Amino acid sequence: MSSSPNSSSSSEPLAELSPLYDVPCEVSVVLGTGRVSVRQCLYLKPKTVIPLAQVAGSDMQLLVNGIPIATGEVAVLDDSTAVRLTQIVPPPSTEEQV
Repeated sequence: MSSSPNSSSSSEPLAELSPLYDVPCEVSVVLGTGRVSVRQCLYLKPKTVIPLAQVAGSDMQLLVNGIPIATGEVAVLDDSTAVRLTQIVPPPSTEEQV
C-alpha cells in the first residue's frame, strides 16, 4: 500500500490526517483593518465610523487559527451570513518565521 499523497487507496482525502479531523479550529473573517489613536478609542460610541484601509467591495481575509488561508466574499446562506472563498492563499514560508 502506498503512502503517497496522490495515492487513491483511500476513499477519504488525506486519510493519514484522520486523527486530526475533529480538532476544532478558530475561523475568523476580516472585513478590513484600520488605525485609531487611544484618544479616538476612548471616544468611540454608537454610529462612529472607522475608516478601513481596504477598498469597498474587496475580498475579505479568512484566517484559521490566526493564519491567512483564503480570501472570499460575503454570501447569504438561508438566513445566515457566510463567506464564499474566491482564492486559497499559499501557506506562509517557514523561513520567514525563523
